[in-house]
Amino acid sequence: MNRLLSVKTIVATAIGAALFFVLGRFVAIPSPVPNTNISVQYGVLAFIAGVFGPIAGVLAGLIGHFFIDFSYGWGVWWSWVIASGFFGLIMGVISFFLKLDEGEFNIKGVVLFNVSQAVSHIIAWVVIAPTLDILIYAEPANKVFLQGVTGAIINIITTAIVGTLLCIAYSTAIPKKGSLKEED
Repeated sequence: MNRLLSVKTIVATAIGAALFFVLGRFVAIPSPVPNTNISVQYGVLAFIAGVFGPIAGVLAGLIGHFFIDFSYGWGVWWSWVIASGFFGLIMGVISFFLKLDEGEFNIKGVVLFNVSQAVSHIIAWVVIAPTLDILIYAEPANKVFLQGVTGAIINIITTAIVGTLLCIAYSTAIPKKGSLKEED
């Protein structure tokens, strides 16, 4: 429980939201589908949530996506902000099973991470975002579901690459239990 509401979590949330914003705003490559980009911020969000838990994950996703939309000047697209927060939340919950802090991110962890991120992206972008687009903004279903499916596919691929590499690098850098011994 200390991990959920610690100063470390608050700092991780701020850093995660800032990275999410910068990567989503300035490192995004437009896709062929309007208002849908190829970017790496979800890999970083999955990593932040994986290390610091669901509170950091949900807040970094919500705050980061809010500022991306706000900075473009078209208004905040709450359906997508909520979907980003959902993704961060679920990846944070999965963090309890990943054992990144223990330096044990092995093949089982990689598979759990990637199955979880893929399912989370599908729910976020193929269910939550389009449904809320229709309910909140009265957007046409064919448009928002095309955007959602495109976003899900792109995010699954970029998270699988960036997120997995970040988790492996972090887990590898953690000293294994019992590996540090006092010198005589």
